[in-house]
Amino acid sequence: MRAEPLSVVFTTFNNADTIGACLASVAFADDVVVLDSGSTDATHDIAASHGARVEVRPFAGYSAQKQAAIDLARHRWVLLLDSDESLPAAAAARIEAALTAPTVAGFVLLRREWVFWRWQADRARMNHYVRLFDRTRARMSGHEVHESVVVDGPVGRLDVVIDHYGERDIEGRVAKANAYSSLQVRDRHARTPAFLRTRMVMYPTVAFARYYFWRGHWRAGWAGFVAARVHAFYAFLKYAKLYELRRSGGQREGRPLDTERREK
Repeated sequence: MRAEPLSVVFTTFNNADTIGACLASVAFADDVVVLDSGSTDATHDIAASHGARVEVRPFAGYSAQKQAAIDLARHRWVLLLDSDESLPAAAAARIEAALTAPTVAGFVLLRREWVFWRWQADRARMNHYVRLFDRTRARMSGHEVHESVVVDGPVGRLDVVIDHYGERDIEGRVAKANAYSSLQVRDRHARTPAFLRTRMVMYPTVAFARYYFWRGHWRAGWAGFVAARVHAFYAFLKYAKLYELRRSGGQREGRPLDTERREK
C-alpha cells in the first residue's frame, strides 16, 4: 500500500545559515513549502535551489504564520519544521511507514537540542511535539509564543528525533528569553495569575531545578548549567513583566517589542 503524500512546511526570516541543511533533510517529501516574511539574506535563493515553493507574506505572529504555511500545503499530511531543524537520514523510511494507512490524526516527534557548543546529553530528556499531522484535523494553537499543533483525534508516537540547532551562543539565548517573555505577557495578561511577587521569587528556582536536574541537562556539563540559568532567568522575566504591567495598570499592553523578530 502506498504511503500518503507528504507536504513539509517551514516559516523563515533570514535563515540562510540553517535552511539549506533543513531542506536537504526533507528531500524525500512530495511537496516543500517555505513561507518567508521578508528575508534580506540568501534564504530565498537557497530554498529555491532545493526545489521548495517559496511564498512571501508579512510576519503575522508565530502561530498565525505557521498556520498560513500549513494552509499552503498541497497534501493532507503535513510535517511542520522550524527553519533551524533537520531530520536524520532514517526519518524518510519511518515517516513513509507511518503514513501507510495511518489510524491517528497526528504523530509526536522527539527533538534533540544543541546547547551552545554541544548536543544535549544522550540521557537527558528530550522535548516532544506534534509535528506530523493530518491538516484537516489539526490547527495551530494561536498562542503568541510556544505555539503548538492542536489535533482533533488520537495521536501516535513516531521514532524520529529532530535535530534543533537553536541559539548558537549565550547572547542569542538571552535575547530570545527577553523577546519570548514579552510575548508571554501578551498571552497571559488577560488571565494574570495570583501571587505574582511570590512566583517572581520562587519560580525561577523551580524552573532551574526542573531543567537542570529533572530533565537531566546537568549531564551536559557547563553548557547545561548555563542553559538552566538562562531558562530560570526567562521564568523570572515572565512574572516580572506581568507584575510591571499590573503596576502600570496595563498601559504598556500592546507596546511594540524592542526585539528583532526571528524564526525559531
